[in-house]
Amino acid sequence: MKDLGRETLQAALTLLGDLMERRGVPFHHFVVCGGSSLIILEMVSRTATQDVDVVGVMDGDDLKTARPLDPTVIEVAGQVREELELPKDWFNTGPSDESLFRLGLPDGLVGRTTRRDFGPKLAISFIGRRDQIFFKVYAAVDQGAGRHLSDLKDLKPNQEELLAAAKWTRQHDPSDGFKMMLGELLTHLGHEQLIDQL
Repeated sequence: MKDLGRETLQAALTLLGDLMERRGVPFHHFVVCGGSSLIILEMVSRTATQDVDVVGVMDGDDLKTARPLDPTVIEVAGQVREELELPKDWFNTGPSDESLFRLGLPDGLVGRTTRRDFGPKLAISFIGRRDQIFFKVYAAVDQGAGRHLSDLKDLKPNQEELLAAAKWTRQHDPSDGFKMMLGELLTHLGHEQLIDQL
């Protein structure tokens, strides 16, 4: 199994769109975050990822949870995995948790996406830099540093962006433990002065 670099991502999504068309799968417009979005839009130095993280699916002008994913899309994604020797869950709805939508996405997220069409049956909108910062701050605290912290540093958030992202994450996890770890992250990034504003 190989990692997904920019060329492999393009090939996998193009093949996914082609197979969806051949199988008569209805049109889907997904919104994607994470490493694949960073790589496709060339926002960071990272060159590969393990998967395509689906935040949600567009229903007209509304972004909704992508769970449960259309079984035919799952089946077709499995064909792409076999043909290109990709990781098992290369196309997944991990971030598309119902609580994310209940507690709220960053304001204006959809308007900051960049859309790419992969044939007539598949559109992917990749989230923008500001929203990546929000998600990466949350992930770096919730899941630990590693690639999330590296991505966050590569995105070079300013003080306003970090404060807005930190306040957003507190809406999703108001616990004292999360606040403490969030403070440690802000300190590590050289913005400890923001802690008192949370």
